[in-house]
Amino acid sequence: MRLKNLLFWNAALVALVLDLLTKAWVVQNLELREVRPLLPGIFKLTYIINYGAAWGIMSNNGGWLRWLSLIASLLLVALAFSGSKLNRWEQLGWGCILGGAVGNGIERFSDDGGVTDFIQLAFINFPVFNIADSAITLGVCCLLWTYFRQSGSTQDSPPPDA
Repeated sequence: MRLKNLLFWNAALVALVLDLLTKAWVVQNLELREVRPLLPGIFKLTYIINYGAAWGIMSNNGGWLRWLSLIASLLLVALAFSGSKLNRWEQLGWGCILGGAVGNGIERFSDDGGVTDFIQLAFINFPVFNIADSAITLGVCCLLWTYFRQSGSTQDSPPPDA
């Protein structure tokens, strides 16, 4: 049996492995709330635990984010297995979203509901995030790219003959 949507699975696996490896490195090498500049004025590592969703919103969520992550992951796996063959941008997008959702979901279920965030951009006032968040963002960008490419191609096509 040949696996359908191979790029989807590869993107999910790469995103998940990178996320888990970087989080493990941060936990092993930094103290909680430690800040370590890497590129002064541009990028620094800041180890925090985020109990909310993106940017710490809904940090008093009562644990429902772990279930949302699990449901989203199961739906994406079902899409890849039972849905039609996706184009390459859809596969990359949905795969990155799955990898990010699973990466954060593993932490939400294994710890006390928080995720390890550690990437901080020093040149703007932006919340600390992690590789899973980046993968989800990249995935959404890929899906938006696909959507706008597809909607643009239908608008540019000539109207059907009447």
